[in-house]
Amino acid sequence: MRVRPWLAVASLAAAGIATFMALVWAPPDATQGDVYRVMFVHVPSAWLAYLAFVIVFLASVGWLWTKSAWFDSVAVASAEIGVMFTGLTLVLGSIWAKPTWGVWWTWEPRLVTTAVMFSMYVGYLLLRGLSSDFGRRATRAAVLGIIAVVNVPIVHLSVLWMNALHQLPTVLRPSGGPTLDGRMLATLLSGVAAFTLIYLYCMATRVEIEQARRARALASARP
Repeated sequence: MRVRPWLAVASLAAAGIATFMALVWAPPDATQGDVYRVMFVHVPSAWLAYLAFVIVFLASVGWLWTKSAWFDSVAVASAEIGVMFTGLTLVLGSIWAKPTWGVWWTWEPRLVTTAVMFSMYVGYLLLRGLSSDFGRRATRAAVLGIIAVVNVPIVHLSVLWMNALHQLPTVLRPSGGPTLDGRMLATLLSGVAAFTLIYLYCMATRVEIEQARRARALASARP
């Protein structure tokens, strides 16, 4: 049974529920009013970036260990999706920063480390285009995919390690439980669930495309 159509339906349903909760059900923030609602997309986008780049790391290890082309397909697919969601995180962060900090961009640790992470994975994708040899390309990319994952904990913990304007973690905190209002937390988690389903759908689609592309390349290379 094909999973992708079911993932598409589940993604749309979850996104609809999350949108209703974010715009209607969740209460206004006592300090920021309705401006904070961008959080319900900004935070899930950041979570997806973390998830995508951890998957790149795992798939890169899988390629180096087994030399299975499937792992390389997963790595490149997840890297592309991760770059997309990291870019969305940066854009939404700037939109949120303007009314709360008064500027679109500031050299703040969380923003800077996220931009560095974005740049490294753009570099990962560019590196893949430097060689036409499949094995060499996949191996070089896998090494960078393993090294670059160090950005994930650095980005998340930067607000704890350095003096930052960015608010401290409210859900994945080093100690204690979430500090959000109950309805806000439920709405945020619904957004995370919806974005995770969207990621899985995008991954299933992109891996299938990558495998089909490689099958055509192999077929055309045969005499």
